[in-house]
Amino acid sequence: MNRIVIRIVTAFDAIKNEDRGGVAAEYGVLLAGIVGVVAIASAALGGRIGGLFDSILP
Repeated sequence: MNRIVIRIVTAFDAIKNEDRGGVAAEYGVLLAGIVGVVAIASAALGGRIGGLFDSILP
């Protein structure tokens, strides 16, 4: 009886650990998307932002 309980608990623990990896991967994909959007926006608006700062701080 104890062996069965230990196997069940071990199986549930393995499922929880796999779920954490999936969640971490989802956060990684989300973070990569945000970084990509910021990189594209800064490349597109870099000259304008630089000109704005140059006009404010001569």
